[in-house]
Formats: sequence, C-alpha cells, structure tokens
Amino acid sequence: MTDQVASWTEPAEQARTASDADFAGFVAARHRSLIQMAYLLTQDRHHAEDLVQIALVKSWESWHRIHGDDPAPYVRRVLLNTYFAWWRRRRSRPEQVVDELFETAGTPYQQVTENTDLFAALRRLPKRMRAIVVLRYFEDLTEIETAAALGCSVGTVKSQSHRALAKLRVDPALVVTEEE
Repeated sequence: MTDQVASWTEPAEQARTASDADFAGFVAARHRSLIQMAYLLTQDRHHAEDLVQIALVKSWESWHRIHGDDPAPYVRRVLLNTYFAWWRRRRSRPEQVVDELFETAGTPYQQVTENTDLFAALRRLPKRMRAIVVLRYFEDLTEIETAAALGCSVGTVKSQSHRALAKLRVDPALVVTEEE
C-alpha cells in the first residue's frame, strides 16, 4: 500500500517542483518591472514593495492555473486590484510620514524618480488616470492590454489617457517656459 501512495504522490511532487521553478523564474525576470510599476502607482518605496509581495503571493496561489499562458497580464491585474483595494483602505486612515531609511541608488526606484517633476505631476493625477499612464507609457502596454489589465473598455483607456496627458501638459511642474 505504501508503494501505491508513493507512486501517486511522486508526479504531484514533480509537478509542484516544476511549477515552483517556473514561478521563481517569472519573479526573477519580472520583479524589477513590477516594483517600478508599483512605485509609480503608490509613490512610496515601502508600499510598492508590500504591494508587489502581496500580488506575488496571490499569484503564486493560483500559479497552477496561469503558468501555461503568459502570466504577466494576470500578475499585473492582481497588482492593480491590490493597489486599488489598498488605496481605498488608505483613504480611511491618516497617513504616517517617515524618513527615508535607505539609499535608492541602483534600485528600481532610481530610474523612476530621476525626473522629480514628472514624479510629482503623476502624484497629482487621480488614481485611475495614474494607473492608465503607468501601464500605457511606463509599462508600454497597448490600449487593449491596458483595458484588460484594468477591467474596463478600450474607449475608457483612450479617454482617460487623453485627459491624463492633457493634465500633465498643463501641470506647472512640467510646463517649460521660454526662459528655461
């Protein structure tokens, strides 16, 4: 009887090991871009790291269903859903300001914070517009992929990105005067 149980569990163990290795490879390849995306959304290093960790844990729990296809859109959608849920909870709690504890040079945050004016202008956009701008122009997704990631229509992505870009064009931090 013990031999029968062992023969039944071996394929399951091998499949789980292969799935874990597949997930680890995905995380190794995409972690940096997920961190950058989360940082642009949250505008806080620690919240971005927490957001990515939560999204990866949720994705790992469902990995056996998604690893055959391209898992990036699924993980991106989980990250966005987690971000929107976090944002709703955050609005009901007061913000706690802490000093930056670590240097950000050489990290995924360095690239997205080099242009402080753009970073500040993104912060002033509503959360949905910010998500669309991040997905379209930083993640380089198409309108269709962005709509799928956000669970909305392509028309919504088009109109919201148009409005977001219009707001960014007139943002005082980004307007270039002739004197400069």
